[in-house]
Amino acid sequence: MEKSCSLLVHFDNGTPALANEIKEALEGNDVPAKIDAMKNAIMLLLNGETLPQLFITIVRYVLPSEDHTVQKLLLLYLEIIDKTDGKGRVLPEMILICQNLRNNLQHPNEYIRGVTLRFLCRLNEVEIIEPLIPSIMSNLEHRHPYVRKNAILAVMSIYKLPQGEHLLVDAPETIERFLSTEQDPSAKRNAFLMLFNCAQDRAINYLLTNVDRVPDWGELMQMVVLELIRKVCRTNKGEKGKYIKIIISLLNAPSATVVYECAGTLVSLSSAPTAIRAAASTYCQLLLSQSDNNVKLIVLDRLNELKSSHKDILVDMIMDVLRALSSPNLDIQRKTLDIVLELITPRNVNEVVLTLKKEVMKTQSGELEKNGEYRQMLIQAIHSCAIKFPEVASTVVHLLMDFLGDNNVASAMDVVIFVREIIETNPKLRVSIVTRLLDTFYQIRAARVCSCSLWIIGEYCLSLSEVESGISTIKQCLGDLPFFSVSEEEEAADSTKKTQLTNSTTISSRRPAILADGTYATQSAASETAFSPPTVVQGSLATGNLRSLLLAGDFFLGAVVTCTLTKLVLRLEEVQPSKVEVNKASTSALLIMVSILQLGQSSVLPHPIDNDSYDRIALCIRLLCNTGDAVRTIWLKSSHESFVQMLLDKQLRETEEIKAKAQISHLQPDDLIDFYHLKSRKGMSQLELEDEVQDDLKRATGEFVKDADDANKLNRIVQLTGFSDPVYAEAYVTVHQYDIVLDVTVINRTKQTLQNLCLELATMGDLKLVERPQNYTLAPDSSKQIKANIKVSSTETGVIFGNIVYETSNVLERTVVVLNDIHIDIMDYISPAVCSDAAFKTMWAEFEWENKVAINTIITDEKEFLDHIIKSTNMKCLTAPSALEGDCGFLAANLYAKSVFGEDALVNVSIEKQEDGKLNGYIRIRKGRKLISLTGLHSKHAWKNSRGLPISAVALEFAS
Repeated sequence: MEKSCSLLVHFDNGTPALANEIKEALEGNDVPAKIDAMKNAIMLLLNGETLPQLFITIVRYVLPSEDHTVQKLLLLYLEIIDKTDGKGRVLPEMILICQNLRNNLQHPNEYIRGVTLRFLCRLNEVEIIEPLIPSIMSNLEHRHPYVRKNAILAVMSIYKLPQGEHLLVDAPETIERFLSTEQDPSAKRNAFLMLFNCAQDRAINYLLTNVDRVPDWGELMQMVVLELIRKVCRTNKGEKGKYIKIIISLLNAPSATVVYECAGTLVSLSSAPTAIRAAASTYCQLLLSQSDNNVKLIVLDRLNELKSSHKDILVDMIMDVLRALSSPNLDIQRKTLDIVLELITPRNVNEVVLTLKKEVMKTQSGELEKNGEYRQMLIQAIHSCAIKFPEVASTVVHLLMDFLGDNNVASAMDVVIFVREIIETNPKLRVSIVTRLLDTFYQIRAARVCSCSLWIIGEYCLSLSEVESGISTIKQCLGDLPFFSVSEEEEAADSTKKTQLTNSTTISSRRPAILADGTYATQSAASETAFSPPTVVQGSLATGNLRSLLLAGDFFLGAVVTCTLTKLVLRLEEVQPSKVEVNKASTSALLIMVSILQLGQSSVLPHPIDNDSYDRIALCIRLLCNTGDAVRTIWLKSSHESFVQMLLDKQLRETEEIKAKAQISHLQPDDLIDFYHLKSRKGMSQLELEDEVQDDLKRATGEFVKDADDANKLNRIVQLTGFSDPVYAEAYVTVHQYDIVLDVTVINRTKQTLQNLCLELATMGDLKLVERPQNYTLAPDSSKQIKANIKVSSTETGVIFGNIVYETSNVLERTVVVLNDIHIDIMDYISPAVCSDAAFKTMWAEFEWENKVAINTIITDEKEFLDHIIKSTNMKCLTAPSALEGDCGFLAANLYAKSVFGEDALVNVSIEKQEDGKLNGYIRIRKGRKLISLTGLHSKHAWKNSRGLPISAVALEFAS
């Protein structure tokens, strides 16, 4: 076994001090040189050197020194040197040390006494300690509190030694008497801690005797009291009532640390509504009173835990939680909104939405750098409120529409998606939303927001005035036709041939422009002339937002414009009695479509129109020239029906998730029933009565018994040795986020006693053993449970291997039994998770790294293959089930999961069925920072389907 070490000092291997130099410095009279020499000696000893020749030198020249620093270093030196021989007997020269320690314990200086007492706390040799006990006990009555508090710690350490109770027989009585007279808070705390650890009954008796004075005790003492209460209540739940009163009395303590610990203790011990309400109120007060962001995040985590088990109580405090939004930290704001959104009820939704509206209006000031991100979170929160409670939509939708032209594109997209959903779910708001959208459309600058807004205009402009206003608004935003003149096109053609012209030289010196689709393009002379004439600046309100985006090369938006115009003209035919007006509108729309095609095919822009957009616009032109009833139905009704179905699917998924979360476990039918109404209520306070009732309810609903599925437990047992080995071993592997616990059962199958049996483990990968298992003695046919803790630092697949070593009385040599390897599966770290489509797209765009895996499988059904991937990778399919229905020979789906380390896993599966029936396609995986490996070679079950057929030996490397 390795020696224990209570001291760790950094050591620079570059310039090690020599023993002779240290000895010379110690023998001199220069105190600073002596201090440096002692430091060097300590560092050398800590790093494996023995330096036996220094001991006598230190006894002769360092022990007599009166310098406090030298004496402190001397005690550190004595702490780390070997004080026993190979057989465990104390070395004779330690008698010299013993006399010096006695002198220090009687020294007139308080510091020398105090540090010596602290040194004795780390001393385990009874032979050295025993002569010093009278001096240690006398220090309990010293006038200075520094000496007294360290004397108590020394008494506690000695009493906890294997023979400590014989060395200090009356220590608990002495400390109890000391505690009743002591006034210093630190010394009092140490005395109570000693009773807590060594004589718990006396500590409890002292606490209950002085229960009225607990609120007046110091912070350190109150913390120990809470620790004692937790320990007592865990072992004796029947006495919780009297201790909970003490905790509630401490909730008003001036120390934030004590108040926080009180709230946590209260929640862990009691489920009574009064206790939980007091704890939640305390957390809310800490949330407002503490300025440290880390403290706020921790408190929010505690509130989130309370929310899962005591939601009804937390609902009443929703406004107190919302006050945390005053913090400028985005993480705090995000956590606060997540908690609040799950606590909204019809009773408080109006107050919550009003608060969120005020916060949205504050973000317009532009004082903070991250106002855009905060506004986006607020918009998403309001969106969620409006979907759950449609009646509040009318109070927020018009305010949010002011942000359609927000510079933060993500925020503006959230607004337009919110508007799109509200206009469908709240028919009463349709007219006002359409009117407001048409009035503010010219302010929109982002192509994606324009596209969604145009779809809303095309679908929900139903009356004659709305249709005409919609067509007029689009025309104004497109500006005058054509988009370019013939002379400008000729100039553009000439500029491509003449590379030495001044104009072209000027433009080539400009930085590349970023197009609406995110690609880079170099601006040409012609495009500069086209949308930057002397009187009109590109992107200004005079130019029109649609015109600016089209001249920037965004022809997908051009296709959306033509589709919207087509819908509006088709609807105009239904609501406009005048055929002449319909023909005028149709002709005007056709002219716009043709102009967009001409712009896309000209040389004015650096990039021509893409084929998809060209086909879409051409289809709209043909449709307006020859309209049929079937086509009219598709354009005016089918698109809207698909959108309605998408909303229904989304609502269905959310309902299923809520139902899944609400599932509770139940007890067995033959379990006992406890009728709490028949219990004696004599002498019980209201709080104790509530606590009894809540405990009974927990037993009835199975909350106290939350055992995992037995089948899953059996799957986690790994056989380490064979049945014919003299020692049989198997391990039960438990993964707790950053920790892996191996519960190893070792059985002696021989008829001999196994001595010094040791489980030796080693790891490969990002795994680290926390402690070295001890040696054990195992009787014949007996068993032993050995636990090993392993820390995990990343989600890479790791391997644990090792052996069992033991000795028998008949054989002098040690016997080694090699163990089977334990593969730590990456699937234990990954759990399915849910995120919005917008969040998925954002992460997909941000994560730079991508791995593309070709599909090679004998599975012939697309849906079956997708289900297999979901099951194998333990991921959640974000694509709606309705989008996966049908048999078109093609399937695309997005999968998402999170690891316990907060890493995000993004996967896109694209499958196509070939003519021969085989599946073809790719699985694309994206990651941000850290790699998560899921390799078929490492994870035996990862790539096997239900029939045991291998798909391929590929690696899925996920994202963070």
